[in-house]
Amino acid sequence: MNSVFKLSASVTSTLRQQIRTTYILKRRKPPILVKEGEIPRRLRRKHYLYDLVEDTSLRPHECVSVILTDSVDGIGMKGSEVTVKKNVARYKLLLPGLAVYATDENRAKCKSQQESSGETVKHSTPSAEKMAMFLSKSVALLTMNMEQPWTIKPWHVKVSLRKGGIMVPDYAIKLPDKPISGPNLELEGKCFLVTITINECETVTVRCRIHHWHNNPLKRLPNVKGYWEGPLDPIFPEDEAILITLPKPPGPKTIET
Repeated sequence: MNSVFKLSASVTSTLRQQIRTTYILKRRKPPILVKEGEIPRRLRRKHYLYDLVEDTSLRPHECVSVILTDSVDGIGMKGSEVTVKKNVARYKLLLPGLAVYATDENRAKCKSQQESSGETVKHSTPSAEKMAMFLSKSVALLTMNMEQPWTIKPWHVKVSLRKGGIMVPDYAIKLPDKPISGPNLELEGKCFLVTITINECETVTVRCRIHHWHNNPLKRLPNVKGYWEGPLDPIFPEDEAILITLPKPPGPKTIET
């Protein structure tokens, strides 16, 4: 009997729990104001009709500034001040102890800690780290003409990356010191390395593979499916040691143009 009573009491308390919701209303027919000292008039039925002005629960979540005490993927590096939504700040940063509120005291404390430890920010933005990792795992396929002479320029790499959904300016692409010219079927399927600069801060090495193309379907070379999964032969032998250190590219995320 006592257990049933306790259960019913807990259910009742749960149902009676308050919810922080506020509705802003406006009377359709405002009552007539009375002078000071007069007896207020009784409100009629028309005075109890309201129009909804605003439901505060539908307001957009406000943002809050926090200082990260540790690096968080997709948000920022240690010591950086970021602005996130309140629920993200509370449940993902403040409660786990990954951030503190961005007060003047915490800013000064964080600055003194960075100066004493000599720590520097490794990445310019939170997305730069992800982009550098994605590019290091990618293989850009450069489709070159089989008849017209060509020499690889930065815009060739730019077009290949753009077809893969990545926008890179020409000045951020550094080609090998030795020129690569064609058409040359000995270069078919071989790769070379380029260096891409992100936000004028981070640098990442990207693999580029050469594939010759002909407008005549009868003269086209067959496409090699899953070429990124196998070993890539470098055009320059000195690049072989760097190719071994690069992460293996995953199939679905590889750039193929």
